[in-house]
Amino acid sequence: MSDLGIAPGNVLRRAGLPGDLLSRGQSWLSPTEFFALVQAIEDEAGDPKLPIRIGQAISVEAFDPPIFAAICSRNLNQAAVRIAQHKRLIGPVRLRVARSDRETRIEYRWPHELQPPALLAITELIFWVALVRLATRVEVKPVRVIARRPPDDVGAYREYLGVAIQAGPDQSIAFSATDAARPFLTANESMWEFFETGLRRRLAEMEATASSSDRVRGALLELLPAGEASIRSVSESLGVPVRTLQRRLGDEQSSFRAVLNQTRRDLALHYLESSQLPVGEISFLLGFDNTNSFSRAFNDWTGETPKQARADLRARNDLRGSLTGRHG
Repeated sequence: MSDLGIAPGNVLRRAGLPGDLLSRGQSWLSPTEFFALVQAIEDEAGDPKLPIRIGQAISVEAFDPPIFAAICSRNLNQAAVRIAQHKRLIGPVRLRVARSDRETRIEYRWPHELQPPALLAITELIFWVALVRLATRVEVKPVRVIARRPPDDVGAYREYLGVAIQAGPDQSIAFSATDAARPFLTANESMWEFFETGLRRRLAEMEATASSSDRVRGALLELLPAGEASIRSVSESLGVPVRTLQRRLGDEQSSFRAVLNQTRRDLALHYLESSQLPVGEISFLLGFDNTNSFSRAFNDWTGETPKQARADLRARNDLRGSLTGRHG
C-alpha cells in the first residue's frame, strides 16, 4: 500500500479493522473482513487503474513468499497448480486449473454468498499476466480474460493485457499452451522445496483451527450444485467417518442438518439477490429434489416465498442505491 501511495492507517479505518492489524506477527480475517479490507483499499485509492498499478509493482525486489515460490516453478503450468494448492492461505477463494492441447485456463471460485470487490477480482487476473511476464521476460498476452464485472476503463486494460476483458458468469484467464509451457528463467526447484515445507505447515495449521461446521460448509458449497447433500457425501469429501463428523458437530452445539439448512439458506438468498436464475434452477443448485420442497424449506427459514424474498431484496437494494446517489 505504501509503495502505491495509499495510507494503510486510512484503509484500516475505512474497513473498520484494528489500527495495529498490519503490525501483528500474524493475523486472520474472516472472508467478510478480508473483502472489507480490499474494498477500503479501492475506496482510499480512488483509481480505476489500480489493478494495473499493482501488477506493474510486482517484482522479486519486494520479497513476497507466494510470488517468490511461484516464480521458482518451471513454467506457468506448474506455478498455477502450486498456487491453486495453497491459495487458501491468501484469501477465501479456490482455483481450478484446466489444461488442454490448446490452452491453460485458471478459474476462480469465490464464496457463493459473497461477491469479491471489483479491485480484488480484476487484480487476481492481472496477477497472472504480471507473473508470467516477470518470470519469462516475454510480453506474454492471455488469449482470453473473463470477469463478472469488467472495469470501466476498457482501453487501459486492453493496452496492458493485450486483450479486452469480457463479461461473463465466471472469472477466469486463459493462456495459450505455448505460453503456459514457456520456461521460467527464474526456475529454482531447491528454493521451491524450501518454501513448500512452510506452506504445507501453514495449510495444516489452518485446517486444524477450522471448526467442523466450517469444514462441512465448505464441502457443501462444492457438493450441492452436483446434487450431493447427504452427510455421507460430505464425510467422504472431508475424509472423516460419519459418526466422527456427527460427534464433532455435536461438540460444537451444532448438527449436520443445521449446517446444511444454514448453507442452503445463505446460498438461496445470494442467488435470489444477485442473479436472474429462476426459482426452479436455484432449487436444483441447492440440491433439492423439486421446487416445492425448496419453497417449503425457504418459507420455514425466512417466513417468505422465494419470489417475495427476491422482490424485497431488490427493493432494499434500489433504496440503498438511491440514498447513496443522493448523498454522493
